[in-house]
Amino acid sequence: MTALQEPFAPGTNKLLAALPRRERDHLLPHLKPVVLGFEQILYEPDKLIRHVYFPTSGLISLLLVLEDGSVAEVSRVGNEGMVGLPIFLGVQTSHTRAFVQIPGEAMRMQAPVFRREARQGGALCGLLLRYTQASLRHVSQLTACNNHHSIEQRLCRWLLITHDRVQAEQFEITQEFLSQTLGVHRQSVTLGASNLQRAGLIRYSRGKLTILDRRGLEAASCECYRAVRKVFENLFASSD
Repeated sequence: MTALQEPFAPGTNKLLAALPRRERDHLLPHLKPVVLGFEQILYEPDKLIRHVYFPTSGLISLLLVLEDGSVAEVSRVGNEGMVGLPIFLGVQTSHTRAFVQIPGEAMRMQAPVFRREARQGGALCGLLLRYTQASLRHVSQLTACNNHHSIEQRLCRWLLITHDRVQAEQFEITQEFLSQTLGVHRQSVTLGASNLQRAGLIRYSRGKLTILDRRGLEAASCECYRAVRKVFENLFASSD
């Protein structure tokens, strides 16, 4: 992880951008711009969280690690949110691993400083409370999705949310990680991706996935994508 050379533009992280200018300007001296590398681990389960991150690009997966070493994605964070929410909730560790799935950039703040600032109340505290609720709604929706919808529908939902967060038509992702993310066998991911590719919705080759037809993906997805998107749209609409 290396420091960025360019100055940070607060509008590239929606949580920071939603703060009143005065509060945002107060936080900026405590925020350090960093580059997040592919497969970088930001923190491990039950280990001290030393920093919180406000992504400005890229995607971080929050993974539940099982006893046999396998993982399952329980949530993801892009430029709509922050990584390190347990610090706001008053604990210093997490039950998940924070893993950089798609490289990008973020603003990093030391956990003790963030905890102090969040306890001051004001707009930051209120915004983080609403973000916590939105995150819980997200997890609940994904749990229902994994239990009731087909692999292809879930894959479309995953791709659409990723596209919203990353705001790029192409990104690198392995079928192995997709299978872990969706909690299915790799063969199921291969079949689902092949069907979407034959339908002209995506192109997948050598670990690079390209979205060709977003509207088609939305039509093929289940209701869960629209529900998750609405949750975060409402979050920032109430911050205006």
